[in-house]
Amino acid sequence: MRVPPHPTAAVSTPDPDAPAPAAPAPAGPDGVTGTRLAAGRIGTFDLVFFVVAAAAPLTVLAGVAPFAIGIGGPGAPLAYLISGALLVLFAAGFTAMSLYVRNAGAFYAYVARGLGRTLGVGIAYVAVVSYNLITPGVAAAFGYFAAGAIRDATGTDVPWWALSVVCVLAVGVLGWLRVTLSAKVLGIALVLEVLSLLVMDGGILGKRGTAALDLGSFDPTTLAGGGIAGMFVLVIGAFTGFEATAIYAEEARDPRRTVPRATFIAIGFLALFYAAGVWLIMGAFGTDEAVTMARAAAGPDLTFQAGELYVGAWLSDTMHGLIVVSAFAAALAFHNAAARYLYALGREGLLPRYLGRVSARQGSPSGAVIAQTAFNLLVVLAGAALAADPYTVVFLWTNSTAVLGIMLMQAMAALAVWAFFRQDRRGMSAARVVWAPLVSFAGLAVLTVLAVCHFDLLTGETGMTNVALLAPLPLVLVAGLCVALRIRRDDPHRYASLTTTDVEKD
Repeated sequence: MRVPPHPTAAVSTPDPDAPAPAAPAPAGPDGVTGTRLAAGRIGTFDLVFFVVAAAAPLTVLAGVAPFAIGIGGPGAPLAYLISGALLVLFAAGFTAMSLYVRNAGAFYAYVARGLGRTLGVGIAYVAVVSYNLITPGVAAAFGYFAAGAIRDATGTDVPWWALSVVCVLAVGVLGWLRVTLSAKVLGIALVLEVLSLLVMDGGILGKRGTAALDLGSFDPTTLAGGGIAGMFVLVIGAFTGFEATAIYAEEARDPRRTVPRATFIAIGFLALFYAAGVWLIMGAFGTDEAVTMARAAAGPDLTFQAGELYVGAWLSDTMHGLIVVSAFAAALAFHNAAARYLYALGREGLLPRYLGRVSARQGSPSGAVIAQTAFNLLVVLAGAALAADPYTVVFLWTNSTAVLGIMLMQAMAALAVWAFFRQDRRGMSAARVVWAPLVSFAGLAVLTVLAVCHFDLLTGETGMTNVALLAPLPLVLVAGLCVALRIRRDDPHRYASLTTTDVEKD
């Protein structure tokens, strides 16, 4: 089976944008309330599993990396390191703000606290669209990969959409149950993915030795080619999901330590693992030959070819099977993130309050899980009804819009961190809460513009299709701004209470 290229309750205050204290919610069974997520259930490595599984390292190195190599050339490994360094700068400020803002609406809450509630609500709507588009797209990719695996193994053709429906329902059930169960499932999937890739890396090093280690790939001059901008769009998208550490702050044990620790571990691991993996895949064939192969018709098979050549056909077959596991893990991780954004906005009254309900038994955002599952089913079944290709249409189209939206939110969140600490650094260094946020904002803003300019690399489409896929982001941003302005005009007390829900204050 060939993997196609992935383009990859408050008191009003005189200032309506000033924080207002939240009123405590009554406790329910096991400390879970009707609108409160279960606290203290997620540890550092649970968060790391959520983040790294969402990034889907096998899918990135098998489906995205060959495409990045093809358009960016020899500098692909360096691009992953540079992107990781940029996100480490972002994380420095992001995690500093997490010490003061713990809200399942992460980006929304950060932007609201730093740049004002009006813009925060606009970003909240962008977040809802972005995260909720990713999951059904990844579920469609799961159906595509699973159908191919079944066909290769048995010769039986199973409709992709039927397998995607199974994925959506399974993810929905896991999302309903205690979040720690999802973490265990993600942990198992992640270990299997990483092990398969490490076996491939070991095989390449064992047979090629130092000949596989071309230091020229880390020469900055390799980043001077015409395809570099497009390559960085794909590379930065490979880290999508790392911000989920803050989304789970309300459910984390000792979030002051857990969230920063998990964020840096996840980004550092992904940057090093991606860079080393791409470097060795290129080294398996020789840098120039690998670039030529990546640009050819068989380019999407580059990683699988490396595994088969230096370890054996069994590894290539295993990786084809594990990419199905990788897609399921990513769907589960993004489903949990999307549900928590729906929950946060439902709790705030910015979406139907049903979405803010929590299961008293499981401590999960039950209303949001049901809504997100229903949306996933709708998208998958619509793709089936329209006979759309599950990968090049359902997956790439939904995820291209989503990745761009998340990049925009990251840039705004970085600027919000700087604004939040501008007058009072709260004892933190200027490097962490001034310069790191500003540099990361500049870098992420440039990458966001590049993503718009090179959107065809993400979607594989041109013309009005791309316009239609880009349109939802500015539209929902404006809709959010209008909603916030209406609330500010009609109900200042409610406006002042937005984003004041904090796990430690409640």
